[in-house]
Amino acid sequence: MKNSKKIAAGKFKATCLGLLDEVQTSGQEIIVTKYGKPVAKVVPLEPESIERFNKLRGSVKIKDDIISPLGKEVWGDLQ
Repeated sequence: MKNSKKIAAGKFKATCLGLLDEVQTSGQEIIVTKYGKPVAKVVPLEPESIERFNKLRGSVKIKDDIISPLGKEVWGDLQ
């Protein structure tokens, strides 16, 4: 956890957008804690990671309703 900043979850919630900007500009990760124990880490995205996601843009096609339950005809007795 070198080069990281610790912050309580309540303070993170109140200042989230500013902290995200800080992570982006400084490159310093933030460890979010609850009752003093680490529960999450906010890290800046590496430029190559962003490029990988951009390459996937438009590659997924939604064919049908992805929200409604599939129903018994698909799951049978496993529901």
